[in-house]
Amino acid sequence: MFKRDLDLEKRWSKLLDGLKDTIGKKPNDLNGVLFLIGVQELGQGTRTFSKEQKQDLMHIAVCKVLSYAGFYELDHVDQEGWPHWRLVKELPHFDLLEQEKLLKLQVLEYFEKEYQIEI
Repeated sequence: MFKRDLDLEKRWSKLLDGLKDTIGKKPNDLNGVLFLIGVQELGQGTRTFSKEQKQDLMHIAVCKVLSYAGFYELDHVDQEGWPHWRLVKELPHFDLLEQEKLLKLQVLEYFEKEYQIEI
């Protein structure tokens, strides 16, 4: 494993531990963190979401974190308060491991910028 990958995993572990301290439960994986970001970005508090709404929350989170790299920008917020994003730059063709690394890096940047957390 490269030093860069080790650094990413250390930072990722630190974020998960910090989230555990904040919300009382450590997210299991990247999807758990993306779900939390989606709920936060929706801004309607915690409640019960349908399976489709959970998928939409994950999409919101992916678009939000990838917006820091210039891939998406917020298009509009609908009448129910759900944000809609548009792709502004084509995403690179990565394998699953590279996709996960990109998302983890962007999630770390999200928490650093939105919450001034140094990770």
